Amino acid sequence: MSAQEGLLDTSTLLLLPQISDVSVLPEIPLISVITLAELSVGPLVTDDETERARRLAQVQQAEADFDPVPFDASAARAFGQVAASLRRRGRKRSARAFDALIAATAIANGLPLYTCNPGDFTDIDGLVIHEVPVPG
Repeated sequence: MSAQEGLLDTSTLLLLPQISDVSVLPEIPLISVITLAELSVGPLVTDDETERARRLAQVQQAEADFDPVPFDASAARAFGQVAASLRRRGRKRSARAFDALIAATAIANGLPLYTCNPGDFTDIDGLVIHEVPVPG
């Protein structure tokens, strides 16, 4: 992967339309297949038809705009590193599974992670985090 590439976490992907300063983003933004999986949960867990349609549109837009980075054997091994980092720092219970899998994907592919929620990814050894300011 090139130095201009960066992995967007789910929060950043969802806020992309609101980010006017593109200099805070990687030149070549990528998403993980885990982000696509996380987005796919949204339409299934709401009873509100309008919200379901909005969430489904988000999934479809992500599928149209990105060729997701896979979670492969290398990412699975990196996940062990991520989980161990979080446990050593006492964050086992507060660690969110999707975030840990996205972090593992970034580490395995040598990608920095661009996130609006850097606190979700602190204490993970080997992860390079770029904070994306929350719009508004």
